[in-house]
Amino acid sequence: MAQKPQKPKRRSDVRHRDGAVQSPDASITAVSQGRIGNWALLGGLTLLTLLVVFLDASTGNDLRVVPLLVVVPALASVYCSLRQTIWVAVWITTIVVGFRAGADGTFWDFVFGIGFAVLACALGVAACAARIRHATEMARLRSAAVTLQRQILRPLPVVTDHVFAYGLYEPIEEDRFVGGDIYEVVESPYGTRVIIGDVQGKGLAAIGAGFAAIAAFREAAIREPTLTGVVQALEDAVVRHNEFSAQTGEAERFVTALLLGFDEGGRVEAVNCGHLAPRLLHDGRTSAVTLHRTSVPLGLAALSREARTAESFDFPQGATLLVVTDGVTEARDATGAFYPLDERVVAWAGHDPRELLDALHGDLEEFSGGIRRDDVAALALHRAPAAAH
Repeated sequence: MAQKPQKPKRRSDVRHRDGAVQSPDASITAVSQGRIGNWALLGGLTLLTLLVVFLDASTGNDLRVVPLLVVVPALASVYCSLRQTIWVAVWITTIVVGFRAGADGTFWDFVFGIGFAVLACALGVAACAARIRHATEMARLRSAAVTLQRQILRPLPVVTDHVFAYGLYEPIEEDRFVGGDIYEVVESPYGTRVIIGDVQGKGLAAIGAGFAAIAAFREAAIREPTLTGVVQALEDAVVRHNEFSAQTGEAERFVTALLLGFDEGGRVEAVNCGHLAPRLLHDGRTSAVTLHRTSVPLGLAALSREARTAESFDFPQGATLLVVTDGVTEARDATGAFYPLDERVVAWAGHDPRELLDALHGDLEEFSGGIRRDDVAALALHRAPAAAH
C-alpha cells in the first residue's frame, strides 16, 4: 500500500544534482580557488626543491638541474590560485637567482639565466591569470543562464486544492547545453492545470521559447475554460515567438508538451502535444497511461489537419502520476543503452512522491555515470485528499 505523503510546505524542494540549491555565485568563486591547499603546496614545493638541489649537487658541473625548476610555475598555473602561483614564482625565482649567484660563469651567463627564470615565472603567473579569467567568464555565463531558467520555473512543491506537485529538475549547466525543459502548475477556476514540456534545441534561444510558452500557460490556464483552449493559446504564443525569432535571425523552435487538468472528480483530462505519456503508480502497481490522441508539438499545428483534442483517464485517490521529459528516457549508460524507465519505476510503485523522485534521481545518476546530455525534469503529482469525493 502506498504511503500517504505529507502535505508539502510552500517552499522550493526541487532536487538538483547535489541535492541542494546552490548559490549562483558558488561556481564563480570556485574557479578562482586553488585545487591544492596552501600547506600541501608548501610541503610539496619544499620537497621538490630539496630533491632538485640534491640532484644538482650530485651531478656537479656536468648537468645543472636547478634551472629546470622554472617549469614549476607553469604547472602551478593549472592547479593553483593566482596568489599561490605568484608565491610559487617568487620561490622559484629566489632559488634560481641564489643558484646562479653561487655558480661559475660569465656575467652574461648570470644575466641570461636570471632573465630566463624571471620570464618563465612571469609567463606562468600570466597563464594562471588568463585561465582564471576565462573560467570566471564561463562560470558567469553558465550561472546567468541557469539562474534565468530557475527564475522562469516555479519552485516546487506546489500545493493546490486538487494535487500535491513535487518536482525534480536538473539543468545540464554546460557552456552550450543549457536546455529548455519547462513545467508549471496553476490553480484556476476550472481546476488545477499542469504543463511539462521540452523546447527543441539548447541554449538561451531555447530558454526564450520556453519562457514564451510558460508565460502563455500562466495566463491561459486561468482564463480559458477548456484545456484545448489553453493549448490553442500556447500554440499562438509559440508561433508569435517563432515569427519574432525569424525576424531577428534566430531559428524557429517547437515545444513538445503534455497538459493535464485536475478537478474534483477522479479523472484527469490530458492533451498530448508530442510529449511522453505519463506513468501511473497505484496500489503497488505501475502502468503507462495510454493516450490515443497524440498531436503535433506546439508551434507546428499548421502542419497538421487534425485539431487537438482532450481525453481523460482515471486518477484514483492515493495514486501518483509521474511525468518526465526526454532527458530521463534518453539518458544513456556506458554502452549507449537508453534508460529503461518503465522497468525501473516498477520497484518504486509503493513510494510516496518524494521517495519516488529521490529514487529516480539516484538511479538515473548511477545508470548514466553522472554524464547527462540533456536537462532532466520530472513531476510527481499526487491527488490531494480534498479532491476525492
